[in-house]
Amino acid sequence: MKKNLMKLTAMGALLLSMAACTGKTSTGEATCCAAAGKGQCTEQCGSDCENECGNNANCKNKKEMKYSKKYTNADFYKDGKFQQDVATEAMKDMFAFYGVPYTELMAKDMWVTDFGLGDFENVGMGGIFWVNDADYGYFAHAIYLLPGQMIPEHAHVKTKFPAKHESWMVEKGWVYNFSEIGDETPNAPAIPATHGAIKSKNFVVQNVGDVLRLKKLETFHFMMAGPEGAIVDEWACYHDNDGLRFTHPKASL
Repeated sequence: MKKNLMKLTAMGALLLSMAACTGKTSTGEATCCAAAGKGQCTEQCGSDCENECGNNANCKNKKEMKYSKKYTNADFYKDGKFQQDVATEAMKDMFAFYGVPYTELMAKDMWVTDFGLGDFENVGMGGIFWVNDADYGYFAHAIYLLPGQMIPEHAHVKTKFPAKHESWMVEKGWVYNFSEIGDETPNAPAIPATHGAIKSKNFVVQNVGDVLRLKKLETFHFMMAGPEGAIVDEWACYHDNDGLRFTHPKASL
């Protein structure tokens, strides 16, 4: 009798622990904790994970999870044609993970591009120009990079407008920020074969909150996202597309 009572007490403690973790009393319902003492916040918990897990030590907060690659070129191309709608969905998936609202303005004005190189998985980006004002000479831009994706190496030269100077701050994820100014940095990530040779051999890892600026006007530079993808703010003087120069002869925006 005493042994049975002890078993019932232990079972009750286990159920209470699970209920505290999930906010639910039914063990048959989907739970954010796999089991007391071994629980973890799963993807199935979605946006409710933080509320369900609370501060329970047996649960991992969703913030500990990292975004990872979900789409490949097999998704982005059909019969050799770039599928912009699929690329947009890939960006929206990343936005959802990072808690970035997909607004009406973004639905209207956001763009995705593979720069004509046919390798969006590795060389491409999404973006939106919040402001690009020639009269007042300023520019605000959001850069969206899927995991491992790079912007083709490029420079901005003077036209009838001044050469573009720019600064960047990472909002989500992280990037390799490359420049042709400075000594070559060792242990660089592999550059996609579809892009080819680069001039920019100096790089730093730019993390959330880091602010960097173009080292010198009209110099080549580019970004490559880490394995978690990246969302980057850019501020600059007016962006004149006529002043854009790519290293790759076939790349275009």
